[in-house]
Amino acid sequence: MLDTSARLLRLLSLLQARRDWTGPSLAERLGVSTRTVRKDVERLRNLGYPVHATPGVAGGYRLGAGAQLPPLLLDDEEAVAVAVGLRTAAGGTVTGIEETSVRALTKLEQVLPSRLRHRVNALHTATVPVPGGGPTVDSDVLTTLAAVCRDHERLRFDYTTHEGHDIVRSVEPHRLAHARGRWYLVAYDLDRDDWRTFRVDRLRPKIPTGPRFVPREPPDGDLAAYVAAKLGTATWRFRATVRVFAPPEELAPRLPPGVELLETSAESCVVAVGSDTPQMLAVYIGLMDADFEVAGPPELLAQLAVLAGRYARAVARAERMTP
Repeated sequence: MLDTSARLLRLLSLLQARRDWTGPSLAERLGVSTRTVRKDVERLRNLGYPVHATPGVAGGYRLGAGAQLPPLLLDDEEAVAVAVGLRTAAGGTVTGIEETSVRALTKLEQVLPSRLRHRVNALHTATVPVPGGGPTVDSDVLTTLAAVCRDHERLRFDYTTHEGHDIVRSVEPHRLAHARGRWYLVAYDLDRDDWRTFRVDRLRPKIPTGPRFVPREPPDGDLAAYVAAKLGTATWRFRATVRVFAPPEELAPRLPPGVELLETSAESCVVAVGSDTPQMLAVYIGLMDADFEVAGPPELLAQLAVLAGRYARAVARAERMTP
């Protein structure tokens, strides 16, 4: 059985790890009686930890928020994960927290056991930081968006579109997503009456926020898949509808997220494709590795003609060089 001091530390660690605990669950974890758990909870309260208790069958214990930050107890893996996260945050995509992250990391490394400090330092030494050069977001904007997502409050914001136009949007915020080095807000756009993703670095919230709302069901039932699909198509400037002469079971595995199969038959599929430039779109269609037909746009047809001539000349040169 754990002695009293070690047991108190273990009890505090359990209360920090999960929001609610029943007395019997804590007693089982600590190997003591529920009466001892009650006494240990009272000892923690005397030390200044705000442990709340709810009586009854559905009652239990919860570590509340106090006036001061209590000591944080971490196991080995948690300590390493926090240290790695702080190193990442010190040079990450959120502005305004770099210095704070370094200060927190310095404090953590001072109290890490040597075995864990060596693990963290080894990872840092073996990692080569590659400057991203991508957009960063303001930490205040990020925390504002997280709060309205949590509290289900409507939000109005100024937004700069992909084309550089400034617009105003009114939305019901749902979740924040981080992908490909950028932050995105997933929200129900009240102006468009549909779900949308917005880049946070282009977004300027209007304070105060709006009234509360009843959350809607997330799009497609899978928010991660929805965001991945949207990121694959949101910035397309050139779009086309292409009939590809391949059965759907062969073509589908070659398509990235976001490319829609509009029509299918045993011999062909109609797909909606797009890209930033007609050159990239023409090359991508060729990578489907099947015959196809396309009616436009004119920029795409012109680029296909350029590629066709280029490939034909390459074949002709090769034939002339063959003995």
